[in-house]
Amino acid sequence: MKETTLAQIALTQDDTGAIANPIYLSTAYQHEGLGLSTGFDYTRTKNPTRQVFEDAFARLEGGIASFATASGMASIQLVCNLFEPGDEILVSFDLYGGTFRLFEFYETQYGIRFHYIDFENPDAVKAAITPQTKALFIEPISNPLMIEIDLTPYYEIAAQHELLTIIDNTFLTPYLSTPLLDGADIVLHSATKYIGGHNDVLAGVVTVKDEVLAEELGQFHNMIGATLSPIDSYLLLRGLKTLHLRVERSQQNAQRLAQRCQQLEGIQEVLYSGRTGMLSLRLDPAYRVDALLRRIKVCRFAESLGGTETFITFPYTQTHVDMPDDEKDKRGIDQHLIRLSIGIEAYEDIENDLIQALEKSKEGVHL
Repeated sequence: MKETTLAQIALTQDDTGAIANPIYLSTAYQHEGLGLSTGFDYTRTKNPTRQVFEDAFARLEGGIASFATASGMASIQLVCNLFEPGDEILVSFDLYGGTFRLFEFYETQYGIRFHYIDFENPDAVKAAITPQTKALFIEPISNPLMIEIDLTPYYEIAAQHELLTIIDNTFLTPYLSTPLLDGADIVLHSATKYIGGHNDVLAGVVTVKDEVLAEELGQFHNMIGATLSPIDSYLLLRGLKTLHLRVERSQQNAQRLAQRCQQLEGIQEVLYSGRTGMLSLRLDPAYRVDALLRRIKVCRFAESLGGTETFITFPYTQTHVDMPDDEKDKRGIDQHLIRLSIGIEAYEDIENDLIQALEKSKEGVHL
């Protein structure tokens, strides 16, 4: 059923018979008189195309409201507005460097405190809770170390301590996981990634299941104005129609590649959860990351994920460049680590490209 829902998402039912949802570019909407409105007044507040995406996405997530933002980071920033100076948020230790950077800024500028905890250990999380703790922020599969977190105990912990659970579900998508249905309060995504899926749209989305949270976030969404454009909203609707096909294919490719990499000389460690198209590799120090990146032909050296193309990213100087070196060292984000977002190309082409680049990246090999 989920596959059919995605394939037929946002089918129009207007008088034209159009299958694709229209793009409403108007920024303003006329009124017939005082107190009379079509429900649309100004596109920052509400846009018909964005509304179709938000409503459809909320249904996919099992929520009551979604808020489409101008980027994934804007979605996290939107959620941060729920908190006040002195509030504490417990955060999964390994996470996206851009999120770490934003949290450091909020701590310095606004006095919201973020504590990084090993969420593989529920007892450590419980021990870190104080009267000031207001929320848990978790990446269920961490970026870039691919540590999978069992969310189940945290829903119980959050309920006991009246905490919000905020889940960054970018890697898993609603196709593989729907945390709101399991007990989460807020789920967010960088929709730039798998939701859009074609490396041609910058977007984020936040979904909630509680009326009070929906009201608060709706006010912030409108006031801040980091809302998604009509064209980008349409591109996300288009991306959702093939989400299941793309996620399945990239996941199958990643599973095969992770297994193959276990056997390759030059790869010291394979970091893979067994799900999604995301994996990381730690190279043997005798193999040079720069040389490998210069020699790939099918894969692309680029800083994003979740698209149709296979990307290789170097977290140390890309996604986590603003994380201090000592913090990277604590997490094991070193200069031998590469992150792969596996695309939907023919598997053999991905494998062969990585192997030939790896073989040519060994110290002393001059080709």
